[in-house]
Amino acid sequence: MEFEGKIALVTGGASGIGKATVMELARNGARVICADINETAGRALAEEARRCNLDVEYEPIDLTDSASVRRCAAVVTARHPRIDILVNAAGFSAFHPFLETPPEYFDKVIAGNLTGSLHLTQALLPSIIAAGNGHIVNVASDAGRVGSTGETAYAAAKGGMIAFTKSLAREVARQGVCVNCVCPGPTDTPLLDTRSDKLKDAFVRAIAFRRLGKPQEIADAIVFFAGAKSSYVTAQVLSVSGGLTFAG
Repeated sequence: MEFEGKIALVTGGASGIGKATVMELARNGARVICADINETAGRALAEEARRCNLDVEYEPIDLTDSASVRRCAAVVTARHPRIDILVNAAGFSAFHPFLETPPEYFDKVIAGNLTGSLHLTQALLPSIIAAGNGHIVNVASDAGRVGSTGETAYAAAKGGMIAFTKSLAREVARQGVCVNCVCPGPTDTPLLDTRSDKLKDAFVRAIAFRRLGKPQEIADAIVFFAGAKSSYVTAQVLSVSGGLTFAG
């Protein structure tokens, strides 16, 4: 199996794209740490994986709280000899016209979609470098490439994640670490279920394939960037959005 003996950490791993990524990595031999704010869902996923004879454990994290992020990293590095793969998949958004966005939401959405991942990556990077041939995969959004009406603060955070990917890739290339980014479009996840049917229909009309993405389809791209088949690829941004954006 491709990831036999590898240790991976996936944020937002208890549901949606993160869960699909956790399970795909585990099915291919990795030991996976699911880091998520939702303890009930995280522990349920670990139990689901156990019943399938897959090696998945849960660790709580709140990406909007830097102390929680650093604590998670400390626990994980104390428990495991190294981290081979880091997937920053967690994220959230709410729809607000920019002028109507609550000011406190700015700090929360930027922390949850960008700053928290910076803290976690910095804390785990020595372990990733020491592992040799490490892989970091950041999950941004096509909103960060071309913008998204009603999600301006979220798009700003995801645009920052794209820039973070490219800059970090430059810094760690000499250490053999690959850093790449996957940008999903609208995907059939629990987060999307919170949107109105009208908005979901608008998304589908805007997508060239005329359907929403599936979490597994995004996970497949993440797993590609996490493995040996992308060992000569770094600083790249891949849209997995059914043709929602053909440029940007």
